[in-house]
Amino acid sequence: MNIGDAVRERIIELCRESNISINKLCTMSGVTQSTVNNIVSGRNNSATVSTIKKLCDGLGISIEDFFHSELFRNLEQEVK
Repeated sequence: MNIGDAVRERIIELCRESNISINKLCTMSGVTQSTVNNIVSGRNNSATVSTIKKLCDGLGISIEDFFHSELFRNLEQEVK
């Protein structure tokens, strides 16, 4: 799994845990629907830290909480 896949899966997981839709997350975080859709669909594999921070703010969690997941362990090396 690469970082883009892990971020995508984590967003979906957090929405499920919070029982909210991706659309609701966009409203709560102020991140545009197109940006989040591009991340979740895999068209954008490099979400910025700023975008992730906004999503975290919308979810009421810290960035540390976002990345505190098994999804981010043993990621593929990005630079080869």
